Amino acid sequence: MTHPAVDWSQLRHAYGPADDIPVLFDRLTGGREDERVWHDLWSALCHQGTVYEASYAALPALADIAAGRAPGDRRQAVLMAGLIVAEADAAQRSRYASRIDELAPAARACLAEVPAGEPETFVYLAQSLLAFENVPVWSQQLDLLFEEFETECPECGAAVCVLLGEYADECDAELHPASPDELTGIGARVHAMALGAGRCEVADWVTRLFGHATCPECEARFGVSESVTG
Repeated sequence: MTHPAVDWSQLRHAYGPADDIPVLFDRLTGGREDERVWHDLWSALCHQGTVYEASYAALPALADIAAGRAPGDRRQAVLMAGLIVAEADAAQRSRYASRIDELAPAARACLAEVPAGEPETFVYLAQSLLAFENVPVWSQQLDLLFEEFETECPECGAAVCVLLGEYADECDAELHPASPDELTGIGARVHAMALGAGRCEVADWVTRLFGHATCPECEARFGVSESVTG
């Protein structure tokens, strides 16, 4: 499944030489025992969100799984590839362009299959799709929809803790969601994706991300997404 032309012993991942990666991919069967293999692949190729030279070399194998040409969990392949591609520079994107083109429709298919009780999985898959489409910022930061994060008030410089998802009521700042018909650009697109998939809760989170917040210190009002993009 992995390309034989790749000299994995000359590549490195989180723990050193990457010659164990082809063996791990070959152990994937699509069965329950794959869970441990995926754990090892994530740990080696995307350790704590960091990617390595071996991570990019794994994109063809991940694309094969995502496209159904090789055994393995398509969702896992799409999520891992999304994290890797989000870190790719122009040269790496060009080198693996055909594989990235295959991963985008696989991501769309996975999005349509996410169970109703997994809104965070939907967001991660949407983030992967944005990575394959080379969308800046949100291909890496869309998970702020449900992650607590700290930003700075543009007026007084105070640190403001922001929560947009399920626990938005606990947010330090008062949130002012955008009206759906006011959304534009990527905000409008992700909102429409969420509604189209029946993810009303995710759509609500999007209106908060692309809305405003009031600083609890100086009461200045600022755009939440603008605080992320800088």
